Amino acid sequence: MTVTVAAKAGFCYGVKRAVEIAEREAPGGCWTLGELIHNRRETARLESLGVKKADCVDDIPDGATVVIRSHGEPDSVYEQLREKGCRIADATCPNVERIHKIVRGASSRGRRVIILGAAEHPEVRGICGCCSDALVFRNLEEIHEWIKIHPSEYEIPVTIVFQTTEIRERLKKSADLLKKEYTNHELFDTICEATSSRQKEAEKLAAACDAMIVVGDRSSANSLRLAEICEDTCRKVVFAETASEIDLSELDDVITLGVTAGASTPAWIIKEVCSRMSEEINAEVKIEETAAEQPAVETAAAEAPAEIAAEAPAAAPAAEETFDEMLEKSIKTLTTGEKVTGIVESINATEITVDLGTKHSGYIPISELSDDPDLKPEDIVKVGDQIETYVMRVSDVEGTVMLSKKRLDTVKNWDFIEQARENRDVLEGTVTEENKGGVVVNIKGIRVFVPASQTGLPKDAPMSELLKQKVKLRVTEVNKARRRVVGSIRAVQYETRRAAAEKTWEEIEEGKKYNGVVKSLTSYGAFVDIGGVDGMVHVSELSWKRIKNPAEVLKVGDEIEVYVISFDREKKKISLGYRKPEDNPWVKFTSSFELGSVATVKIVKLMPFGAFAEIVPGVDGLIHVSQITNERRIGKPDEVLSEGQTVEAKITNIDNENKKVSLSIRALMEPEAAAPAEPQEADDGADEVVYDTEHPTDFKTEEE
Repeated sequence: MTVTVAAKAGFCYGVKRAVEIAEREAPGGCWTLGELIHNRRETARLESLGVKKADCVDDIPDGATVVIRSHGEPDSVYEQLREKGCRIADATCPNVERIHKIVRGASSRGRRVIILGAAEHPEVRGICGCCSDALVFRNLEEIHEWIKIHPSEYEIPVTIVFQTTEIRERLKKSADLLKKEYTNHELFDTICEATSSRQKEAEKLAAACDAMIVVGDRSSANSLRLAEICEDTCRKVVFAETASEIDLSELDDVITLGVTAGASTPAWIIKEVCSRMSEEINAEVKIEETAAEQPAVETAAAEAPAEIAAEAPAAAPAAEETFDEMLEKSIKTLTTGEKVTGIVESINATEITVDLGTKHSGYIPISELSDDPDLKPEDIVKVGDQIETYVMRVSDVEGTVMLSKKRLDTVKNWDFIEQARENRDVLEGTVTEENKGGVVVNIKGIRVFVPASQTGLPKDAPMSELLKQKVKLRVTEVNKARRRVVGSIRAVQYETRRAAAEKTWEEIEEGKKYNGVVKSLTSYGAFVDIGGVDGMVHVSELSWKRIKNPAEVLKVGDEIEVYVISFDREKKKISLGYRKPEDNPWVKFTSSFELGSVATVKIVKLMPFGAFAEIVPGVDGLIHVSQITNERRIGKPDEVLSEGQTVEAKITNIDNENKKVSLSIRALMEPEAAAPAEPQEADDGADEVVYDTEHPTDFKTEEE
């Protein structure tokens, strides 16, 4: 006997995608509404991985993860799940999603929706739930009878769609019928191309074989449809869910045997059937080649569970090897989600061409090469490089495969992120988003959420300050099942600051200079970070000039040079100085003037007892009222002088201890008869005046 396996047997794209999503969500626990696919053995395998089945939404716990199967669900189901706070992993087949969009649009335009399919099928129930007043007919006869019974409905515009597993021949007949009966109708070809291609292949194989085995679950509509098609052209058709159901005695007179399988049949069950053929009746198993003119669909080979694999005896080494090779080349073709390795053939502005060593031509869109928009393709790969990628989409019709290096890198980087959390590694990334609760940092394509309290920013600072900034953080939480990663910038800042503080306290000494950053200002001074430790610069140490507020000299964020005046390790206090000794005005004054020097001074303050004049910035001298003029006796200085006036004056006394200077204009007018060097009393008998040259506006009498 020769056994020929249809090239398109097994999982279709939609079913395979649903299984992959369920397998991905299984570790964290997930639910499905009804069976994910119409195959009890595959469903049992998924249940063993942690995929639970619920018959209705009420059976699903609040907040659970729910995988929507490839058949899709009514809009009301999505609403109920959201109300329960469930996380939805939508595995609805793209072909079914297209039907949902069509009927929603038709219903919103007031059109009557007609569905040709099985009313009890989950896919059809889901379609009905996306529109209003839909009519479901199983065959053309039902449509014809309904039209006869409801002649008044003729004028209502109708939109016709088909269950994805319908036979394409019915589409043409339906179109012809409706064209005769309706003048205002629209018909959409929603039959899955994979289904149509599978059916054509099965029909062709059945016509060429003595017998056919259709492998599939009895609840699978597309598997039963395949059997129906095969029965039209083949004298003997066996429908089997498992290899053990096949009665080999019925195949004694069969020379050529064909094998096909529905879209819900995993490859390991097909393999099980073929292995039994080769082992027990020494059949020669071969795989049907896909005809170029017939579009192919994605299929996948999965390893059978251990408990199921154990049911069948081991195959002969030679036969097993031959079958595996054929299965690898045919059933296990390139599929979405698969990792593949190829060679870079060319690089252009929009994509990178990759030789995968298969009949498909692989390409990577530039957007799927890297998460870093600043990187050029040439910076990442070169022609001739071997590259590992992730299959995004397979088009057997076009013979192309869309690949993604970025997506595969992301998968790999999850392991990197988890390892970083375990090892408490410090990671670096770029802040890409700001939201209500914090910021998002991109690290190797992984979105890491940093709560506002962990950004390290002051309480009232806008988080937008961090956008596009490179930051260091530590990963604090990883939930791979929910694709959630949480990190803390503050934790790294705290540890960095603590380490710097320890080093600063070890090396600190009086007079040592530091480059620091102003962290905050108070009415009495400024706090400056000198390396993990904050020291205080008193307001009196900020400037040689008298100031009322530190903000007159500094602002938060300024980088300044300070020096240590004193420190206390036990109390963790440091006193800092900012004004430089070499800028001391008294030093500048004494280096430029001496007793008897004549200076050009500026009158800055007039008092009843005399006038204060600026000699150099920061040093003022007192011109007593008796030393202003000798022309006449004056009562007040403003009779002769005014503020802002510039005059020549002689230095008659310098008190270095108290930093005081006495000046005389009169001494320059009559040098021989000049008044005593430092007059103490005014002519009117005023009290002695005490003044501070650093702060000339602060004056008082001895009596005060």
